[in-house]
Amino acid sequence: MEIFRENATSQYTNLYKYLFEDLADPRVQNWFLMNSPFGILTIVGGYLYFTLYFGPKYMENRKPYELTRVMIFYNFLQMLLSAYIMLDHLDSSWLGRYSWRCQPVDYSWTPHALRVARGVHLYHMAKITELLDTVFFVLRKKNNQITFLHMYHHTMMTLVTWGITKYIAGGQITLVAVTNSFVHIIMYFYYMVSAMGAQYQKYIWWKKYITSLQLVQFVFTFLHSIQVLFYDCGYPKSALLITLPNSLLFYFMFSDFYKQSYNRKNKIQRAVKTD
Repeated sequence: MEIFRENATSQYTNLYKYLFEDLADPRVQNWFLMNSPFGILTIVGGYLYFTLYFGPKYMENRKPYELTRVMIFYNFLQMLLSAYIMLDHLDSSWLGRYSWRCQPVDYSWTPHALRVARGVHLYHMAKITELLDTVFFVLRKKNNQITFLHMYHHTMMTLVTWGITKYIAGGQITLVAVTNSFVHIIMYFYYMVSAMGAQYQKYIWWKKYITSLQLVQFVFTFLHSIQVLFYDCGYPKSALLITLPNSLLFYFMFSDFYKQSYNRKNKIQRAVKTD
């Protein structure tokens, strides 16, 4: 029995070493949260625990926090961070160095390859900070905005970008950071103006077009990623197991959100006008 336990422990240890050390990009091994999966799993676990249990319990008999200045400042910083990530990836890769058809990961220790990898890592850090979106919803008692789509999107993007940084910090998949950051510049600008008060609501009538832009992003990501199946440049086709299913799933989930949120509003508005 003891020998069996030792063998089982040895197998699990070897499997862990293979998955999180042998397969991993050695350049990122000592970067923040990259040494093991336990750090990011703790953050995501804490996020889910606060959002689904502790936060609502804590706010149950309390008035919602205003957080007006905090929200304005937070959304402004997210705008700046998204802009920096987008421009950094464009400058380092997509405006000259990278192929728009198929681009392999450069695992070398050259200054350029490390710059790209650090950009991917920063994009992952941005996904972690964006978990605060949900925390603010809980503290402001905006429970109607804490949907399954919202929770799934934030959780999945945090975990997926950890995996991207850990294994494929560069190449084809980095265009996701460019397109997603562009969308987030617009999205967080909307959130910032919205947080400024009712007198500014007339300037943000275009909310539904943010969702439309997100849908275009998912289609573009899918089409750009699928090129790897037809052009062999050395980029790992296994990475498509991340990008293609998520692009499709996010597209259908956001599309359903669009239909439920805006088509219903249009029907109500038409009904009111008819009456």
